[in-house]
Amino acid sequence: MNKNELIAKVAEDAKLTKGEAGEAIEATLENIQKALRGGDEVRLVGFGTFSVSSRAATTGRDPRTGASIAIPASKNAKFKAGKALKEAVNH
Repeated sequence: MNKNELIAKVAEDAKLTKGEAGEAIEATLENIQKALRGGDEVRLVGFGTFSVSSRAATTGRDPRTGASIAIPASKNAKFKAGKALKEAVNH
């Protein structure tokens, strides 16, 4: 399912126009991004938790040349599925 299909399904299920559903989904995604950018986590009970994890800087190897390269520290978004979502996927 892509974003447009999701918007259409939400509009249908919630009896909204596609425009209204699109705005609601965009606002939801923006607010999740803002919370993660600010270092917060977003918990949606029964669905899951969005959080940020930090990776330390490390040294890697260029597979073509074998030279060592520095890999900088970074932050990555994580998602951990909640119990209800896990059960829905497994049944």
